[in-house]
Amino acid sequence: MSNLGTEILVLREMRAKFAPYAPLLLRLIVGYGFLAHGLAKWSKGPEVFASILQATGVPLPHVMAVVTIATEIVCGIAFLIGAFVDLASVPAIILLAVAIFTVHLPYGFLTIKLMSVNNGRAQFGPPGYECDLLYIACILALVLIGPSPWSVDKHRTLHS
Repeated sequence: MSNLGTEILVLREMRAKFAPYAPLLLRLIVGYGFLAHGLAKWSKGPEVFASILQATGVPLPHVMAVVTIATEIVCGIAFLIGAFVDLASVPAIILLAVAIFTVHLPYGFLTIKLMSVNNGRAQFGPPGYECDLLYIACILALVLIGPSPWSVDKHRTLHS
């Protein structure tokens, strides 16, 4: 076998060996993102986020603020540890879809819009829905891939 053929075989074997761990990277970034957003809202106080919701016309802003914060924190932890990912994906995707249609859609697709540079510091415009779609795609990939090593769901399904 040629050198190139051998290298391709080695690469395929290495991919097959490490492929089950790829979802771990998705879980960590999605979980951390959700948890960080939820904790940031919580640390400023749910009433601060409720006032933002009220200003944008969201009904029951105080209730929705608490529901949003709880969803972000609980789903973030679930994604981080790989527990009940299928179940956590439903409220997480609903939350992201609501954010797209109520906040980000008018600003277009791009999340990062360089508006100007003042005193050597970049100034950005309002974020579009790009990041929300990336989160949704990652969550759907996690659901479709299923439990992976280093996840609670993997151990839960082994002992069921």
